[in-house]
Amino acid sequence: MIWRPRAEQLAAAVTHPHSPWRTAVAAVPRHVFIPQWWTREEHGWSLHDGPADPDHWLNAAYADRSLITAVAGHHADGADPDHHPTGRPTSSATLPSLLIQMYRHARIGPNDSVLDVGTGSGYGTALLAQRLGDARVTSIDVDKYLVEAARERLSSLGRYPLVETADATGAIPGVYDRIVATVGMPHIPASWLAALRPGGRLVTTLAGTSLIITADKHAAGHAAGRVEWDRAGFMAARSGRDYPADATDQLTAAWTTHGDVKISPYPVVDVEQAWDLSSMVALTIPGVEHGYRVEHGRRIAVMAHPDGSWARATSTGPQPASVHQGGPRRLWDQLDAIREQWLTTGELPVRGARVRIEPTGRTVLTRSGWHTVVRP
Repeated sequence: MIWRPRAEQLAAAVTHPHSPWRTAVAAVPRHVFIPQWWTREEHGWSLHDGPADPDHWLNAAYADRSLITAVAGHHADGADPDHHPTGRPTSSATLPSLLIQMYRHARIGPNDSVLDVGTGSGYGTALLAQRLGDARVTSIDVDKYLVEAARERLSSLGRYPLVETADATGAIPGVYDRIVATVGMPHIPASWLAALRPGGRLVTTLAGTSLIITADKHAAGHAAGRVEWDRAGFMAARSGRDYPADATDQLTAAWTTHGDVKISPYPVVDVEQAWDLSSMVALTIPGVEHGYRVEHGRRIAVMAHPDGSWARATSTGPQPASVHQGGPRRLWDQLDAIREQWLTTGELPVRGARVRIEPTGRTVLTRSGWHTVVRP
């Protein structure tokens, strides 16, 4: 099996020598779950066909990287090589080190039952089944095709965990010791608390942020935990084939529209590359979108929200930004307020915050006098 040495190398790269996950990573043929995938090119997304180029296939599959398997609902499997879809990725095979990080935060024991939220390619489900056995693993995904493909690929390896089509924000089948999500959730669903045994643990990220939330369920029905210091980013959970309409039109218009003008006290920042800052912005203004580019030495950033709010900031080097903004909210003013808090206190409070999740799903994050509420 020519893939085996590569899987062993991957296992050594993403786990420590005594990790209970090392043997699982070494034993699961990742390439089986990613026969085709997309990469972003200037003209759109381009298809890679694994079986047509086995060396490239194995090199890609056993690297510690995410591979995009669907774009705007267009699955790479069986796609026309001349098709170059546009839009946002809607599914991927998550990079193995990130899966292991999420499993480590979940503190999964050998006898724990696990709900895997976000089947995707099925590779993570395979790792769980390899370590725990099929009977202790349930995996759900909103995409029926992904569920069927994962079942088929798992069965080809002699693995038969329960893999079902389900919306993670709705009813959850079964009761579990651990819930681990590899999609970004807009909020913690009440159904998760109901499906988690007392003493059980959930691990997830919040959509639009890099925040990993871990929480243990108490006998009274709520869960309590923290925002971990590690960072993670996953595609946001969705309820259909593609994501609903967002602020894309406003974001496009923000590059050229004139509005109210101000001078910011701060230079332009690429918000999406400043993970703590972008997480605070996402919690403060849920649904905001960002854009950034450099033109002739000028840095330009745009923000937009589905409510029609938008902003554009331009600066050269460390100079204060010239800002145009409009709509019902002044997005750059809100960003500046967060940056001022950051400079005043030396850090943003969201990382390391305490978390309390009520049985209704209402989630409160608190730290050093700061708090925010994420509502169902």
